[in-house]
Amino acid sequence: EAVAAEWMLEFACSCLCRHFTVENEAEFRRWRDVAQALINGFSKIPTHQKKRVYLCQFLIRIAKGKSLELQFENDRRISPLESALSFWTLLEREEINLEKLHEDIRRLIQIQIVAVHMENCYFKEAAEVVERLFTDSESDKPLRVKLTTVIKNKDPYVPLLQSFSYSRLIKKIKSYVELFMKENETNFLIQEATNHVKSKGLGATALHNTSVNVNEESNLETQQGFVLSIILMRDVLGHTIHNHCLNIDSSLSLMFINCFLDLNNLQNVGERGVPVACGRKRQRWTYNEDLALKSGVKTFGVGNWAKILAHGNFNNRTSVMLKDRWRTL
Repeated sequence: EAVAAEWMLEFACSCLCRHFTVENEAEFRRWRDVAQALINGFSKIPTHQKKRVYLCQFLIRIAKGKSLELQFENDRRISPLESALSFWTLLEREEINLEKLHEDIRRLIQIQIVAVHMENCYFKEAAEVVERLFTDSESDKPLRVKLTTVIKNKDPYVPLLQSFSYSRLIKKIKSYVELFMKENETNFLIQEATNHVKSKGLGATALHNTSVNVNEESNLETQQGFVLSIILMRDVLGHTIHNHCLNIDSSLSLMFINCFLDLNNLQNVGERGVPVACGRKRQRWTYNEDLALKSGVKTFGVGNWAKILAHGNFNNRTSVMLKDRWRTL
């Protein structure tokens, strides 16, 4: 389970990076939630996954860098960008060969933390940020003095802030992300999915035409039972969504269940190219099954297919089949 979770984290991080670089906001948000749920599931972050976790947390905060109303830390003074800076510091500790890029991004983040506060007319908070971020060291002093002067003038559009703009920060971060993706392109799930697609071609009908021995038939029954359980679980979660009481872990489970069922249907494509659930042949609905379905709808209501299936006398049906049959009736 722990190994599988790490594979999923690698894949989620890969998707998160890709959608960040192409600025696909909808997909980025989707994979942000997946990555966050996986990270929250670790009781302890594996040492070899720390860099990946830090990068995910960093990108999640950078994407919301201009939203001062969002809080990622318990300390309400800490803006999303300042929170991102803490994860950037952790990333820097994991690497030693990108010092120039690290320094450029660090300075850009620091300047933009001040700039975002000033753009929102939070000048007092901007001054407090400078006190927190910059020490009295000789290396920090020149930038500290310049930013203090800018804050006193209360002008967020001075050349300094314009030169080290938010767009420039994002561009630099994209450069870093692209390097990360290039170095970490050997993703287990991507490799397995690629091999699966290559072996099956585009039709995925080879499975249907191969002969099945006795052991394979036994395995097929086991798989059918597992898929039926997955379908029931999916319908229960779907009912939870309908009642607006779904948490992020349930939402993640539902997404993985649907992905699994889609793959299962792809592997069980029938002769006419129509997916056949669990590899079964289509069976005609009997009069008694129709009566049981009507009675179940009357008792539990339309949409509660899992309950209707559990309480009715059906011949090897699934809740999806019940829904489709009700639509036909």
